[in-house]
Amino acid sequence: MTADAWTEPALPGIILRRLRGPEDYAAIVDVINASEAADLIEATHSAEDLALELAHTPGLDPQADLLLAEVDAGRLVGYANFWTTTASSGERLYRHRGFVHPTWRRRGLGQALWRWAEARLRVIARGHPPDGAPRFLQVVAEDTAPGKRALAEAHGYRPVRYFFFMRRPTLDDLPDAPLPAGLEFRPAQPEQLRAIWDVKEAAFAEHWGHTAKTEADYRLWESQPRRDLGLWVAAWETAAGRIVGIALNDIHPGDNARYGFRRGWVHSLGVAPAWRGRGLGRALLVESLRRLREAGMDEAVLGVDADNPSGALRLYAHVGFEVLNQDAVYRKPLE
Repeated sequence: MTADAWTEPALPGIILRRLRGPEDYAAIVDVINASEAADLIEATHSAEDLALELAHTPGLDPQADLLLAEVDAGRLVGYANFWTTTASSGERLYRHRGFVHPTWRRRGLGQALWRWAEARLRVIARGHPPDGAPRFLQVVAEDTAPGKRALAEAHGYRPVRYFFFMRRPTLDDLPDAPLPAGLEFRPAQPEQLRAIWDVKEAAFAEHWGHTAKTEADYRLWESQPRRDLGLWVAAWETAAGRIVGIALNDIHPGDNARYGFRRGWVHSLGVAPAWRGRGLGRALLVESLRRLREAGMDEAVLGVDADNPSGALRLYAHVGFEVLNQDAVYRKPLE
């Protein structure tokens, strides 16, 4: 650990170290999976997933921004990382997260990882110009992880926003949702990724917490493998020959195999501002559910800002989605 970061007082039997390389990925995801399972989060991660996440998180340097905790001559029991973003509204966000294997909780390891992340982020912040923008440390805590929420509050963080995780428990009995006149669905094609990105960014630009994107961000997104364009929905304005609505859907085979369900995801559903309020969002959502059903899924899930200004929460409820649980975004001013 570098001297300018911070040195944690020794924890009995635990060694804190940096990432050595991809050879650590499998052990890291074992910790993440065990930690999330203990917190009743129905997700699973692979070493490949982690490699993609680290490669496609802007502002994250895996060699400097990850901390691993090990015992018993190399067995990993804890993991933390951090990264920085700038919200479209101007705030500088210094974000971090950590995972502790359930068998090693309540021993001070979560505290140690938390303090390391804060200390490293403060070092990073000192290198940013004092431009007057508000600065916040930020974490996310699920309502199924009371220990994480307690840790955040103990360190002076306060909840500032809530997000719902919603599920439609069946893909039968889908409602009618015709496209507005002048629009049609067309298959998404690789050469349309830039246009799809532009619609997505325009649709979410005013959403709380949205981060300003750069050309480098687009290039990272464009290069991500494993997307199934057959599940994506693109609505075209036929007269203008342009995309005005998108739904980027996906299936997580690892989650489905581990938990025994056939679940599809509506990851990003966005409508160009000029087409809002005309029923396009509903048409995109119902078409997404139809495509997931055709792919063999029998339920669908999505995440939504509880205070979404575009009426998305109301739309999802009307189409049959129910709230399963919620996440809280916690912040603390970085002074």
